[in-house]
Formats: sequence, structure tokens, C-alpha cells
Amino acid sequence: MLLPMNDKQFGFWKMRRNGSSNITIANLLGISRQAVSKALLTMDEKIESALRDMAHSNQIAIEKINAERGILLGQSIPFKTPAIIFVSDKHGMQVWYEHDGNCGTCQRYTECIELLWDYATELSIRIEKTADPTKMAEELFAKVKAMV
Repeated sequence: MLLPMNDKQFGFWKMRRNGSSNITIANLLGISRQAVSKALLTMDEKIESALRDMAHSNQIAIEKINAERGILLGQSIPFKTPAIIFVSDKHGMQVWYEHDGNCGTCQRYTECIELLWDYATELSIRIEKTADPTKMAEELFAKVKAMV
């Protein structure tokens, strides 16, 4: 399932994930709190369904889901390693496997650093600056797991 990331409901969901209450969202947009609540319930269902679909497609056994944050924690069956699936406003839905990377020789080095920084920023999580994406990921996802 693709997430409707340009949809109004997704906008409400992002606002709530960033700490806005339903009443604040309603007041900012000039709509009823009930309309916001209904839209958020619908979006939570869509996000949970998309997270579950992604887990199934990637053979990840689900351990925990937090649809309000857009996070799924699980275990990769084929790789026998912890995995996290998350929704990023900038990068869409992403799957990250816990691993010891050889980041210095990886072609995706810059992409990984940008993804991790962007996602930490989206969740207002502070992480240490380092040139090692593996260390950044360990710190970020330890903090994300504590949120779930």
C-alpha cells in the first residue's frame, strides 16, 4: 500500500507526530476537532496497514507497531537481524536492518547519512555528529525504539 503523503490526512498525521494536539490542528486549519480525530484514525489505519504490508514483503516478523509515530520494529527472518520500518516525510517508507556496515566503501554512504539526519530531525531526536552511518543508526534507532 502506498501512503498518500500529499493528502490532507497525512498532513494532520505529521502535525500530530510533531507534537500538535488535535485541537491545535483543528484551530490552525479552521476545522472541527472531530474532523481531525476522524482523519487521524483513518491515517493511522493506513499507516499501520502500509507498515504491515512492508514487513510482509520484506519477511520481517513484527514485534511492535506505533502507527502514530509511523514505526514498526521487527526481526528479519532471512537475515536473522533486527529491522525497523519507518515513515519519513522526506524519504517515504524505509526499511533499515541492524548491521555492521563497511560505510567507507559503500556507494550509498552520503544517502545513508542524509536519511539518518533527516529522520532524526523529523522526530526531533538529537544524535551525535559522526562520519559513521552505522554508529548514527545505532544511536538513532535506540532512541526510536524507546519511543515505541
